[in-house]
Amino acid sequence: MKLSVKLCFVVLALYLGAAIYGEYEYAHAKYRDVTPIYNRVDTSARYLPPSRAHIFGTDNLGRSVARRLIQGTRIAFHVGIMTSLIAIPLGVVLGLLGGYFGGKVDSLVVWLSATVASMPGLLFILAISLIAGQGLLGIYLGIGFTTWVGVCRTIRAEVMKHRERAYVQAAKTLGYSHARIMFRHILPNVMHIVLIQFSIRFPSAVSTEVFISFLGIGVQGEPSWGIMINNARLRLWQGVWWEMAFTTAAIFVLVLVFNHLADYLRDRLDPALRSER
Repeated sequence: MKLSVKLCFVVLALYLGAAIYGEYEYAHAKYRDVTPIYNRVDTSARYLPPSRAHIFGTDNLGRSVARRLIQGTRIAFHVGIMTSLIAIPLGVVLGLLGGYFGGKVDSLVVWLSATVASMPGLLFILAISLIAGQGLLGIYLGIGFTTWVGVCRTIRAEVMKHRERAYVQAAKTLGYSHARIMFRHILPNVMHIVLIQFSIRFPSAVSTEVFISFLGIGVQGEPSWGIMINNARLRLWQGVWWEMAFTTAAIFVLVLVFNHLADYLRDRLDPALRSER
């Protein structure tokens, strides 16, 4: 278990390094106002299979698949982090309010979460993306405002257990404010849920972005993994397999690593599982 977790962290560090390098490459090209190297067309290098010159081959326009995969990693980390910064704080705050106060406040939180959960998630994301405009901003808002429900429900259920415990009752007796009790006393005791939810939400957000970009509604002009898969599927019948294969493998490994880390964090941080051990 320890070896596999260490391997997961090593793989995740490689993805993070690729995303940081991709961000530098993107920002450098934008600063110089030139076409990024991963978008430069070279018709003389079309459909080259993997080799020393092009480790993952080239696509139909002679662009390096490896460089475009790095940019896809950059976009994936943007989506995973930004959507989590929207969904997790929203879910945590609403879960704290509903679980701590109960009554009408809890009823309002339950109604709101049930209403959002009853909407077709993908259609809602597409609608927000279309309203906000094609690009990463629409994806951030669409995924962020539709995926906080699971976080809210989990935090709410945990807070309902904590609000009756002795340390919360003691804080109330001492006259502490509700905000201080929620954010200074209860929240640190449920923070493990936030970490677990982040490790679950990150690959889910990436997969959603890939699907949206595959449909052509999302980031434009940049090599998102969804756009790469959409382009690659049209050339499979020509025997050009490498773009599809390497892009799919990159998505698979990233999702696998985060799922494994989520299981590890749950086993290590969940008090119920620790007490069972």
